[in-house]
Amino acid sequence: MEKVITTEQIPIKLWLNDIEEGALKQAKNLANLPFAYKWISVMPDSHQGYGMPIGGVLATKREIIPNAVGVDIGCGMCSLRTNFEEIESEDLKKIMGIIRETVPVGFSHHSEKQDEKWMPESDKNLPIVEQEYESAMSQVGTLGGGNHFIEIQKGSDGHIWIMIHSGSRNIGYTVAQHYNEKAKEMNEGASEKVPEDLSFFPMGTDEFANYMNEMNYCIEFALNNRKLMMERVKNAFAEVLNDVEFSGFINKPHNFASWENHFGEDLIIHRKGATRARKGELGMIPGSQGSSSYIVRGKGNSESFESCSHGAGRVMSRTQAKKTLDVQEESKNMEERGIIHAVRSKSDLDEAPGSYKDIQKVMDYQTDLVDIEIELQPLAVIKG
Repeated sequence: MEKVITTEQIPIKLWLNDIEEGALKQAKNLANLPFAYKWISVMPDSHQGYGMPIGGVLATKREIIPNAVGVDIGCGMCSLRTNFEEIESEDLKKIMGIIRETVPVGFSHHSEKQDEKWMPESDKNLPIVEQEYESAMSQVGTLGGGNHFIEIQKGSDGHIWIMIHSGSRNIGYTVAQHYNEKAKEMNEGASEKVPEDLSFFPMGTDEFANYMNEMNYCIEFALNNRKLMMERVKNAFAEVLNDVEFSGFINKPHNFASWENHFGEDLIIHRKGATRARKGELGMIPGSQGSSSYIVRGKGNSESFESCSHGAGRVMSRTQAKKTLDVQEESKNMEERGIIHAVRSKSDLDEAPGSYKDIQKVMDYQTDLVDIEIELQPLAVIKG
């Protein structure tokens, strides 16, 4: 931990020393919530979000805040290891071509509904999920946009790895938007005033139960979304390479809230752009498409509510990146290292390596949160 801010109602514990003004203001808003528990933890990849900073961790006893989970409910990463230690450039290009044909990216969906086995089952009352269910059957197994990616990597363990970052697509977004509006309506007449973008549901209300049920469904949908994409990537490998095997599947969401026990209390831990890092628990911390990613093992640090960063974190906004970064320079740095990258025009600069924090510094800030198990170097990437 780098420093503690004690000017607000409860402390803010920071695992970085260069937090941007907007993210700090949001962390202070969290620290002044009448129901925030113990302290606010801010991870080293933190930057300004909506309502709550990305990389923020908030504990409550009886309250849930939809915006402290975010609009991409259940967004996260999964990875697995192949038995291959090397991969020829031509084979890699063939694999990437097959992936592009079988995994829709950006706003694209499958032209046909996918097998219903990829849709989570539930016996709960899920009105928004029910409304979005049919369209979600065409969205499962799709990447989405923004910072979502499929990346082929070379590990320090000598193996080729696959990592995928994606979320709950439109079904999660619709659930998030619906319940955030409901929370704002409920909080308008409340005696405990909170910032509008941190509107909450108290436990015991129907809205609390409904949001928790639909949120948990979307977390499962996001996992199945990643699993189906991983199946398509595995198929692409098998189509190009002989005797390829896969093992070591890891899945970690980083936009979610869950009941957990900390300090002898049952708490709702909100993680928005933060990953759980219990003692001995494996996780992933990706860099950018031009920098290392890491397989890590959690240390179970109670100061962070057993959390760590979910990535490198942005150092500039998407708009600023497109205005200030240079396509040729960003591309050249990756091409010199032989990376098949996704920076081809000015519109791609919002996901260029230069728009992200230095992943080495981010990892240095959290040595008390995780141990590095494997360093992964990018070989080829598909971006949303």
